[in-house]
Amino acid sequence: MTETHSSKAAERGEPGYVWRSGQERRLQMALEWSDLSGRVLDNGSGLGTWMRAFQPFNGDVFGLEVEFDRILESVTQGNGVLQGVGETLPYRSNSFDTIFSNEVIEHVADDAECLREMVRVLRPGGRILIFCPNRWYPVEQHGVYWKGEYKFGNIPLVNYLPNIWRDKLAPHVRTYSLRKLRKLYADLPVKELHHSRIYGGYDNIVYRRPKLGKAIQSVLYTAEKTPFAVLGLSHFLVLEKLK
Repeated sequence: MTETHSSKAAERGEPGYVWRSGQERRLQMALEWSDLSGRVLDNGSGLGTWMRAFQPFNGDVFGLEVEFDRILESVTQGNGVLQGVGETLPYRSNSFDTIFSNEVIEHVADDAECLREMVRVLRPGGRILIFCPNRWYPVEQHGVYWKGEYKFGNIPLVNYLPNIWRDKLAPHVRTYSLRKLRKLYADLPVKELHHSRIYGGYDNIVYRRPKLGKAIQSVLYTAEKTPFAVLGLSHFLVLEKLK
């Protein structure tokens, strides 16, 4: 199959192109659990958007990215970006204080090995900050494959189907229940410091219809503190490596 922008987006996801309220909110969440001092790795750095955001807090920021064209656009950010995959990180063991992974592990070939590698290169006492898709969010945002063709867009209720059907429609991306997520690190030398489910920024709605968008944000951010959090867009997970 000829590689197109759409097929690459299906396999890798779209990198962050702009910085808006949704990204700023995630940054503030990250700062609640790490001051981003020390040596920081953005594992799946895309166009360098997060590396740039981390620099005011720390100049010792590194990136890892699988797509070479994205590296060319982000190479001026931080202390440099290496090309590689999350399952074989090209770094020494115990070499980072913080590892950040924003909507990446759902795209890698082996998510358990990817997490194992993050733990390996993290220093004892260091922290891993992960955002990844929640299985119970009502919309699959990565599109689906239908009759062999990739259909880009937000498709409702796909993730509520049994795995045998869901994985035929969306074999290119994972979603996680909390049980499935915790299984990834059950045998690793880490402890879970925090887990929550969060809703998105809905910045496109805010841009087009500010009053409606702000109302949606207010309602859904309040819902994060209720049982309706189970329907949130993403998990936010903080792990600390045992000393």
